[in-house]
This record gives sequence, structure tokens and C-alpha cells, in this order.
Amino acid sequence: MRAHTAGVTLSTARARPDKHDRLLTPAFIRLTVADLAYFTANGVAIYTLSLWVTGPVGSDKSGAGLAFGAFYVAALLLRPVAGRLADTRGRRPLLMAGALISAVGMFGTAYADSLLPVVLLRILLGVAEAAFFVASIAALADLAPPSRMGEATSYNSLGLYLGLAFGPPLAELLMRTAGFTAAWYGAAALSLMAVVVAAGIKDVRSRSESPGRPAQLILWKAVPPALGFFASVVAMGAFFAFGSLQADAVGLTPVSTPLFVYGLVVVAGRLLLARVLDRFPALLLGAVALAIIAAGLMIMALRSTPIGIAVGAAVFGFGVTLSTPAFFSAIFAIARPSERGAASGTASIFLDLGVGAGPMLLGLAAQAAGIPFAFGVAAAVALAGCMWILALFRMWRGSGGPAE
Repeated sequence: MRAHTAGVTLSTARARPDKHDRLLTPAFIRLTVADLAYFTANGVAIYTLSLWVTGPVGSDKSGAGLAFGAFYVAALLLRPVAGRLADTRGRRPLLMAGALISAVGMFGTAYADSLLPVVLLRILLGVAEAAFFVASIAALADLAPPSRMGEATSYNSLGLYLGLAFGPPLAELLMRTAGFTAAWYGAAALSLMAVVVAAGIKDVRSRSESPGRPAQLILWKAVPPALGFFASVVAMGAFFAFGSLQADAVGLTPVSTPLFVYGLVVVAGRLLLARVLDRFPALLLGAVALAIIAAGLMIMALRSTPIGIAVGAAVFGFGVTLSTPAFFSAIFAIARPSERGAASGTASIFLDLGVGAGPMLLGLAAQAAGIPFAFGVAAAVALAGCMWILALFRMWRGSGGPAE
């Protein structure tokens, strides 16, 4: 990757990481630890919320769904605003504000005794999510040497994956030993820990380089590669929504095996392959990732056996291992430093759309013709994304890369 100071030119050949481009700086480590604390708090909330709403709050499953949905709707709508603020006000203030709002929302949920305040607090937590996540990705792009963006994304994403993995068991432990209130207090404490850690992050942008130029809400030039990212997220949504159900249908025990295999492959792959990813053109790597994701889904669609589901989950996980670092590298390679917040907000919008709308639409396919059919449709989406990214790769290679 040929990176100029403006950060808008992308060659078709990726540069090999320079040993002098230091990645594991104190600021990078702090950012990853802040992510781990914040997303562990989210993991606690994910486990606790439905039990809280259908238990002490006295609502039903539809109320739990409303509470979950309010969070994601608020986050989706505010991603672009968060991106603009990250570019104009800086990354660190938004990181701290997002984590602090999360702490307030988690603490307040412990005292919400009816559905309405729970939903309002979930909207507040969606605001926190938009602020923290968008600022975190923009800060990551600030801290990562251009030649090591894929590696940086691989390492940093472990904070999210491990947080969401260990949050639910922590919530269960707190609930069993001290009740629901302790779980919400624990989530609030973890959010406050993220505030404290984020306060010490240096070397990230503190204000806009171009104060006279309005910051963008959507980085339109990032949309073409973000469409490939969207295809991968739709596929992930299908797997998350129906993987355990299909495991149960074919007699695979425990039914969490596909998710466990997937998580194990992703974490191991991000650790073992992190230093390799930046040696390949980002878009080409993204296309390969989408093809592998489609292959994993097709294995699960065509081999409705315990072995087929487990093998398909492993192949699928390998594709996801490659996809996010590849697409984030491609997106941030065409963003100026002053546009990284907008780039992060734009990518996050596609993340929300894929995770939210994907399972709903594919759920109709699963209801009509079964889960294997839904996996096949998701595989077709991934292959369509692969074809689009390959065409984009050829177009960029022919024009010497996008430039303003």
C-alpha cells in the first residue's frame, strides 16, 4: 500500500510491514484494553437484559425484543453524527463520553422497574455505543502504521471478541452470587474502567486538521469497499441467528458448538495471521474472505450433519478472520486523517444494517424453506459481495487507485 500524508491513494500492491513501524505502543495497548472493558460490559448486558425484562421488570419476550432493538436503532442513527464529532472534537473525548454514558445507562438499568425506562436507557446505551465504537475505530486508524492496518485490526478486534465472549459468563456468575443488581453494577464498573483507560490514550487526533471545512457525516468514497464488508456481516448475522438452531436440528451437542468453533478459529486466526495479512492487497484479501465465508455457509447448507455443521463453522470462521482486517484496511486507506471518524461511522452503519436486517430477512427464508436454505441465500450474498469486490479491485488497479 502506497500511503501519502493525505491518505487517499491506494496502490494495488500492499507494502510489506516496515519493522520500524511500531504497532504495540502504550496508546495502542490502552485502546485495546479500553475496548475489552467496554465490550465485556456489553456482554454482561446482552446476557442479563432479556432475563431482567422478562423477570423483575415483569414484561414478556416482545418487551425484551423491543429493549434490544431500541439500542441498535439508536446506535445506527447516530453513527454518522459520532463520526463527525470524532473528526471535529477528537477521538479521546468521544471514547470517554461513550464509556461514561454506558456506565450511567448500566447503573440506571438496575433501578428500572418497568419496560419504558428500560427502553429509554437502552436508547441511551445506543448513544454510548455509537460514540465509543466509532471513536475507537478512528483512534485505531490513527495509531496503526499504514503498512500494518490489517495487523492492528486483528489484534485490536480481540478486545471486542473476548469481551463479548467473557461478558455473559461473568454476568451469570454475578447474578447467581449476588443477583441482577450486581450484574448491572458490574457492567457499570467495567464501563467506568474503560473511561479511565481511555483518558490516558495519547497520539490520537484531538481536533480537525481543516477547521474551515465542514466534517462529513458519510464518507461516500468508502461506500464501495464497505459494501463488501456489508456482505460479510449479513453472512455473520445468518450464522449467529441460526447456527445453534441448526446444530440442535441435526443433533449436535452442545448446541453452542458452532459458535464455539467459530470463535476459537477467529481468535486463533487473528493472533496467528495478524502479521501476514498486510502482505496482500486489501480488496483481493477481502474477496477471498467472502469466498471462504460462502464456502463455509454452503457446507452447512448441504451437509446437515453434526460434522458438516462443525466443519462449516470452522471454514466460516476462517473467512471472518480475514474479512474485517481486509475491509477496514481498504476503507481507511482512502480516508484522510481528518476523515477517519466519517470512515468509521460509515463502516459502522453497514455493520448495524448487516447484523440487524440480515437475520430478519434471512429469517423469512428459513421460515419458508428451512435453515439450510437460509444459509444458501447468505452464501449467495457473500458470493455477490465477492464478485463486487473483485470488480472494484480491477477498477482500482486499472486507474492506479482512488484519489481526490
